[in-house]
Amino acid sequence: MTRKDIPNLISIIRVLLVIPVVSALLDHQFGLAMVLFAIAGISDALDGFLAKHYHWESRLGSILDPLADKLLLVASFATLTWLGFIPNWLLWLVLGRDIMIISGSLAYHYFVGKFKLLPLWSSKINTFFQILLVFAIILQHYADLAIQYWIETGISLVIISVIISGAEYIIVWGRRAWQHHQNN
Repeated sequence: MTRKDIPNLISIIRVLLVIPVVSALLDHQFGLAMVLFAIAGISDALDGFLAKHYHWESRLGSILDPLADKLLLVASFATLTWLGFIPNWLLWLVLGRDIMIISGSLAYHYFVGKFKLLPLWSSKINTFFQILLVFAIILQHYADLAIQYWIETGISLVIISVIISGAEYIIVWGRRAWQHHQNN
């Protein structure tokens, strides 16, 4: 293992944090869940910084990093939905967008050609709002705070950003596929 592998190792650790986060949520240990979720968030920033700053980017890292993010968010959303803290339809909206992006990228790969899937800014904003919503819900149940207004605002921001991000992926990758088709 070399220094260049550190960001990937951090991403793997983040994947492994999914199980204790879900377990803590299911056991209503919201303080522990909050700490683990925060560690995962900080590790995401750290591996991204290390990869970019020291040019330790890799193909594996470009897959592991978003996979770790998605696993943590989907598992957290699903668990909070199971506990009744997030509406079922919101979980399905978030999952629907993710399934659409994965299906679209596979279709592009097999029918158009090889590509490098770079996250769009709207997707980064959507991920940020999803993280904030999960953290706010955990915080509300840990500290017994009356922040329902902020959670409802967070739900609205997630809905808006899911729709915008999903639409942008369709437009951007549809345009790229069309241009590729026109050039060949």
